[in-house]
Parts: sequence; structure tokens; C-alpha cells
Amino acid sequence: MPHASTTLDASAEPRAASDFAPLLRAVRDQGLLDRRIGWYAAGATLNLVALSGTVAAMVLAGDTWWTVLFALPLAVLWARTAFFGHDAGHAQITRGRRAGRVVGLLHSNLLLGMSYAWWNDKHNRHHANPNHVDKDPDVGVGALVWTQRQAEQRAGLARWLTRNQAWLFLPMLLLEGIALKVSGFQDLKRQPPRERTVEALLLVAHLVGYTTVLLTVFSPVRALVFALLHHALFGLHLGLTFAPNHKGMEMPDPDGEGWGHLRRQVLTSRNVRGGFVTDWALGGLNYQIEHHLFPSMPRPHLRLAQPLVRAHCAAVGIPYTETSLLDSYRQALRHMHEVGAPLRAPR
Repeated sequence: MPHASTTLDASAEPRAASDFAPLLRAVRDQGLLDRRIGWYAAGATLNLVALSGTVAAMVLAGDTWWTVLFALPLAVLWARTAFFGHDAGHAQITRGRRAGRVVGLLHSNLLLGMSYAWWNDKHNRHHANPNHVDKDPDVGVGALVWTQRQAEQRAGLARWLTRNQAWLFLPMLLLEGIALKVSGFQDLKRQPPRERTVEALLLVAHLVGYTTVLLTVFSPVRALVFALLHHALFGLHLGLTFAPNHKGMEMPDPDGEGWGHLRRQVLTSRNVRGGFVTDWALGGLNYQIEHHLFPSMPRPHLRLAQPLVRAHCAAVGIPYTETSLLDSYRQALRHMHEVGAPLRAPR
């Protein structure tokens, strides 16, 4: 198990250029990169019906504290919506970029109030250089840090957060649902004028629609409680989906650029084993290695590609990491705890 300061020598992959090509050919020959438009259309339609049904049930239930409990199923359905937005960003759903953007904008901006352009920019940079401290925004310095070098630069409240970040991780995820909305609005100034206008209009439409629904169902106090609980559960769900994927895995040497695609994606990613329930709850992202190797591969094909990827990794001598869901959380939290260890040492 790698710890906070672990890096790998970039020169360790002399066959970087050739190792991935045979796997790509095998995956392509089996049709695993072909679009599944019907599967996505059925899934997105079912999700939209479930969202509408949940809102209708809230209206019928009326202004009671029991109705606040609908925040849980709505948070789960929002996570499903986020998965469709994520897949649209990777061109898994449609053949054309324009159609994919429409799907992404509807699921991200309109239904979730989360900027599709912001997420795409951030997530694509992560995919290009996973766990690279200088290039992957997911392991940059923020509320949490991911290397002991980052930890040593912390001061004041940030230092206290880093010292205790493993214990604070789950509570902090409760704020993620709101943070995603705030980040999207902040990113508008980066976007070109035409894109900014569309994104902003859809984000505002979401806020107006969401507020209108809540104030139609609830008194202002209950509406506020519902919104906070709903966003807390949504953020927790997404955080628990993404946390197992890379935290505690290898981190490329910032000074080395010699890792090929296969080694870079496999060694920095972790799969989570499980059956249908795990696949459904994590939106297929439990096949993180396959997703990183083939980001445009439709979600239902990831599990089909797994035997090919695992066998190929064994053939070329690259470790393939797969663990249980609970153990993935344990490894991620242990990594965060080890990063903060020097700040807990007595002076």
C-alpha cells in the first residue's frame, strides 16, 4: 500500500508506447467502444420519470416534517443525474459533440445547478494526469491535501484541518453539494461569452425552479431544512462514489514525464468489486481502471472490458488493484491520515 510520499520512477516503463496498443485493439475488436444510445436513452428517461414522481409525491404529501425525508431519494436520483452528466462529458452517450453538450447541460446545469463546462474542464485535466500534484486538480491544495509536502506548507486553520483531515473527510463531504454549485458560478468568468450565457441561464433556471418547488411544498423554515439536508446527502453520495477511485494510490513523480497511458491510468486507479448493487450505486465508476483507460467507453461495457484489462496488466507486469468498497474507504482514509502525520508529531 503506497503512503503519502510514494512516487514511482518515470523511467520504469521502457515499453510505454507499445503496452497499451494490443489492449486497445482487443477492446475495439469486441465492440466495447461502440455507443449504447438506447441504453442511455432508457436510463435517462427512467431517471427523469423517477425525479418527477418524487417531486409529485412531495407536493401530495404537503408541508410536514415527514415530507423532508424525501431528501434522501431525491439525493440518490440527483447522483444518478450526475452520472449521466459525467458520461455525456466523456462522449459516452452520443456520437456528436454538440448533442453530448446538450445532454450534459440539461443534466448538470438545469437539473442539478452544477456547471457542465466547469466540471468538464476540471475532470478532463484529472483524466489526463491522475494523481499528478501539479496537473491533476483533484489532488491540488484545497480544503484537503494529498502529499506531505503540501501538508508542510499549511498554516493556521488550514494546518489544523490537515492534521485532522481523515476524521473530517466525511463531515466535509456534507458541504460538497453546495460547493459544486458555488464553483460552477465562480467558473462563469472563465468561460467564453456565448458559453457563459447559456450556462448562466440554465444555472439560474435551476435555482428558480428548485426554490419554487420547495416554497410550493414547504413553509420557508422546512424548505431551508430540506434544501440543506438534500444537498448534504447529495454531496455525501458523490463523495463516497469518487473517494475510492484514486486516494491512496500511486502518485507520479512531478519531475518525470515518462509514464505511458497504460501505466499512468492503471497504477493511479483502484477498482471496487461488487455486484449489481455496487455497480448501480457507484454509477459504474467502481470500474475505475477501465474507465480511465477508455474514458469514452459506455458505462455498461466497463464490466465487460474488465477481464481483458486485468489479463493484459498481468501479461505486461503492471499491478491491477481491486478491493472491497469498505477497504477502499479504509485505504483512502489511511492515506489522508498519513499525509497529516508530520503535523501531529510533538515538537
